[in-house]
Amino acid sequence: MPVKLWMQRISLAATLLLLIGCVSLLTDWDRIYGPALPKEFQPAASKTNQLTYQDIKPVLDQRCTVCHGCYDAPCQLKLDSYQGLLRGASTEKIYDGARLLGVAPTRMFEDALTTSEWRNKGFFPVLNERRNNGIANIDASVMAQMLLLKQQHPLPNEAVLSDHFNFSLNASHVCPSIEKFASYKKSQPLWGMPYGLPAVSRKEHQNLINWLAQGAIYGKEEVVSDAEKSAIDQWEKLLNQDNLKSQLASRYIYEHLFLAQLFFDHDKQKSSQHRHYYRLIRSRTAPGQAIDRIISLRPYDDPQTSRVYYRLWRDPASVVAKTHMPYRLDDKRMAEWKKLFFNANYQVTYLPSYAIETASNPFITFAQIPIDSRYRFMLSEARFTIMNFIKGPVCRGQVALNVIQDHFWVFFFDPATQNSPENEKFLIDNLKQLDLPAEVGNSLRPISNWQRYAELQKEYLAAKAAFVSSLVQTEAHAGTDIIWNGDNGTNPNAALTIFRHSDSASVYQGMIGNPPKTAWVIGYPLLERIYYLLVSGFDVYGNVTHQLLSRVYMDFLRIEGEMNFIGLLPKDAAEKEITFWYRDAEDELNSYLKIYLENVQPNKNFTYSSNNPKLELYETLRQHLGAASKSPHQITDKSLAKDEYQLIEKLRHASGKSIQFFPQTTIIRIPRSGLFTLVHNNAYSNISHLFGEEKRRIPDEDYFTVAHGIIGAYPNSFMQVNKKDLADFVTQVSNITNEADYQLLRDRYGIRRSNPRFWEFSDQVHHDYYLSEPEDAAILDYNRLENR
Repeated sequence: MPVKLWMQRISLAATLLLLIGCVSLLTDWDRIYGPALPKEFQPAASKTNQLTYQDIKPVLDQRCTVCHGCYDAPCQLKLDSYQGLLRGASTEKIYDGARLLGVAPTRMFEDALTTSEWRNKGFFPVLNERRNNGIANIDASVMAQMLLLKQQHPLPNEAVLSDHFNFSLNASHVCPSIEKFASYKKSQPLWGMPYGLPAVSRKEHQNLINWLAQGAIYGKEEVVSDAEKSAIDQWEKLLNQDNLKSQLASRYIYEHLFLAQLFFDHDKQKSSQHRHYYRLIRSRTAPGQAIDRIISLRPYDDPQTSRVYYRLWRDPASVVAKTHMPYRLDDKRMAEWKKLFFNANYQVTYLPSYAIETASNPFITFAQIPIDSRYRFMLSEARFTIMNFIKGPVCRGQVALNVIQDHFWVFFFDPATQNSPENEKFLIDNLKQLDLPAEVGNSLRPISNWQRYAELQKEYLAAKAAFVSSLVQTEAHAGTDIIWNGDNGTNPNAALTIFRHSDSASVYQGMIGNPPKTAWVIGYPLLERIYYLLVSGFDVYGNVTHQLLSRVYMDFLRIEGEMNFIGLLPKDAAEKEITFWYRDAEDELNSYLKIYLENVQPNKNFTYSSNNPKLELYETLRQHLGAASKSPHQITDKSLAKDEYQLIEKLRHASGKSIQFFPQTTIIRIPRSGLFTLVHNNAYSNISHLFGEEKRRIPDEDYFTVAHGIIGAYPNSFMQVNKKDLADFVTQVSNITNEADYQLLRDRYGIRRSNPRFWEFSDQVHHDYYLSEPEDAAILDYNRLENR
């Protein structure tokens, strides 16, 4: 029987059943459709005319994964992989900064490997797991019922959706199982999927329903190519040598790349959506054998085996922007690692312990590896290193993010300044002061632990300030040469721009935007500590103490990075900047700042001639970095027509009074010119308090950064502006004085979440994104789209 006719009969039968109330209102699902049996992953060839996951995946990515792509997905329903679809949903929350006890982790491909195991962890199915027939596959599937509900009850015909929809980040999600769906449908008829967005197209809907009715099969598993097999063998051979030196080096590499999306040289010409990505994991089995993955909460946890092997595991998940961290493995990388670690002239006489007290401190664990090797490894892909702080599996970054400014630049000390006998000795002498909060785990004693780390940090800051001052006075390279210039501009990671978008953040190469309020200079100890605090040692499933200590400790590290920059300014200018950066700061914080001011001596190798030393220093660093200071996201007079550039410049200098009505990121599509992002940078009197952020807001000091392409992974607003309307758009933006003015702008140029053309526009944005940024582009997340 033709598929189309078969589906028509199924649809008619389902309709009749619904009309007579014989199925949708019944609760005895086992009697009607048989007992539920978890649907396990079973790749198999499809039958003629049978749809597979590979056929449906583009629709799932473009319409579903945009809201269900990470651990912050509603109901923990991750739809970026087939296995996530099989796992289903849960009513448990991952993000809870107030819990007294940690919770069991629920990481895909780690904390459970089968659907049955996920059922034992409380996840319920969204696919039919009862009798496999067309009607049951639709009627007993939460996913199918959500899609049908949307068709039956489309979005109301209104520009701004009513308060019936809750789009707040911490909204309580309603997560109905199929047994409770009738009640959900009755109480929330407008909450079909996609939630708070237009329905998928008729064709997309029919394809999804057909696939579900046919059993939602995966299809044939993709074969690993010979080129991939060869690359896997080559890299696993390097990382699994038997000598102690290689084993320690591989452990260091693993602990810094366990979140990386690794791809091989033969895939470099492909865009991110068509590449195969691999994860570096720990295994009990050697290369050539089936992987026996070692599951642990942190990468430095005890593997409970006599020998660890480092293997490359292919990640089947779609690439989503909020976790996308690509890292290329090619011949150049192989040569670099061999030079830094495997062939470098140093000795390893023992393998360090996995005891938490020492394993959480990389300065103890990897003391046998030269600082130069460790620092250059992190510097060579500095954007990736910093990106881990922001794009890890946490997805939400409030713990780390309300401790940083909305816009700042990051520079790095040159490796030559970090790799000396004096530096080695300084680290050894201060190992205890460099302990990190991860070692205390999920303690219930936040106050006593905070006091301990505060005192340790004070001791470290005083020692470091004195140490740096002595070096500044004696070292010949204490001028601009102390700042890494990206190996004479050849490495674009020497300057980074970080944006905070309220509860998310992003990092890009180069000095983007107007000169920011603050900047950091990072050296090896600081870079390593931030990484082990916010990446290797951070537990999103941890309790309030762990998350609070991590946030407070990050305060210390931010100050350290800022003071490294402040130390390059004249003393009077430094004092002026600190006073401005920390207006109305609490007394406890001022004690840390005082340590620097009293101990750090001005760097005499930096001379100033203007009345604005900070701006002069920025320009000096820009010249010093050369090509490494530039970014494709930065708008210049050469990247736009003269009239367009002048209009963009007017936007960049808009007043804070008009800017305050804009969300954090607005993506603007200008047909035939490309994508631009309007970034709203919020101003604060200081960011040293854990709470009361809004009380420290200074809206009049807000400013825009206007950038080429996409900035951030969570767009808050979409707009489309034709070239001929650009002048009017800029004028309207500049003249906004209240919410009504902003709504008028949205009425004319906005593509709201309620717009019938929303999905068409979304597809255009993603198409342009992949075309212009093939390395970075990935599926955007729509959980933070505004409803205005």
